Amino acid sequence: MPRHYLKVSDLTREETLALIDAAISHKGERSAALAGKVMGMIFSKPSTRTRASFTVAAYELGGHAMFLSESEMQLGRGETIEDTARILSGYLSGVVIRTFSQRDLEQFAAVATVPVINGLTDERHPCQALSDLMTISEHHEDLAAVKVAYFGDGNNVAVSLINICAMVGAHVVACTPPELAPPDWAVAEARKLAEASGATVEVITDPLEAAQGADFLYTDVWFSMGQQKVPEKKTRLEPYHIDTRLLSLAKPDCKVMHCLPAHRGEEIAADVMDGPQSIVFQQAENRLHAQKELLKLLMGDAKA
Repeated sequence: MPRHYLKVSDLTREETLALIDAAISHKGERSAALAGKVMGMIFSKPSTRTRASFTVAAYELGGHAMFLSESEMQLGRGETIEDTARILSGYLSGVVIRTFSQRDLEQFAAVATVPVINGLTDERHPCQALSDLMTISEHHEDLAAVKVAYFGDGNNVAVSLINICAMVGAHVVACTPPELAPPDWAVAEARKLAEASGATVEVITDPLEAAQGADFLYTDVWFSMGQQKVPEKKTRLEPYHIDTRLLSLAKPDCKVMHCLPAHRGEEIAADVMDGPQSIVFQQAENRLHAQKELLKLLMGDAKA
């Protein structure tokens, strides 16, 4: 049976750390790990980083990436998820899916005979979490001594971030309005992972408290793709905006992260995002390097 990457915990702690080490040491390298193999990408949501990074990753590993828009496939005309998975498994060596429903992704993976990778769902974004961990690791060798503070909406990015930090032993704080906290099930998952690693997982509402002593301040857009901009939600989130005042409460060498795209002046101040403590664009580039190692791990032995 193929291995899939649908959520952070689909890799063990040891596998995740080894992948990150490899991504850092192999940064910029090319290989023939996917020579003769074709990776499909089924997207029902727009994308910049996910589509570009996976396409380049396949190419730099000697393979090929085939983009498949859901609206242009028979899937968009009523062909079942299971039938689509079986058919594409006969053509491809692996599939990256970027869609709305985690359940649809899991349905596809349940019958696919090739590796399936979560390129983003409304519930999780594990590939982003891999590049986040890679970026954090490039700035701090001792993950157990790191404090990562996330501010804003407890969305899919927040879910995968708290899970991967908890898995590897980093201390993570999700700071959100009470009604926008990460789901209870996600916090429970993270705390279970933290029990094994020695990490701590906090969910709090005070941004000033969350920023104290942080090594990394992290945020994301307040309104995810497909969400209507609601003035009430924006008002609730305004105290969670990362600006120079919030940054001043963190450690002097604190770094600022954002998974992008950014709405400058909303969830993050432009002078912070462009400032000397920002590692936002390093974080974005690392999507390529982390995903190359993920493709090697999952597809390297798959049939062409």
